Amino acid sequence: MTHPMPQERDALYRECCLSITEAGRERESLFLARLALLLIEEVGDPQRCRAAIAAASRELPSPSMAR
Repeated sequence: MTHPMPQERDALYRECCLSITEAGRERESLFLARLALLLIEEVGDPQRCRAAIAAASRELPSPSMAR
């Protein structure tokens, strides 16, 4: 498995954030669910996907005051 370099990872994260913003509050959950499904299909490894889901749940930060 290859990991993107920090700069590439940060650029991808920014693109994702911009896409969430473009989707709007009404559709952000739908966008995230669709993105998750597409990435699960791309990864193709149920164990890795379950591990990532568990990690995301464990490491979920508190909501910020930014909204």
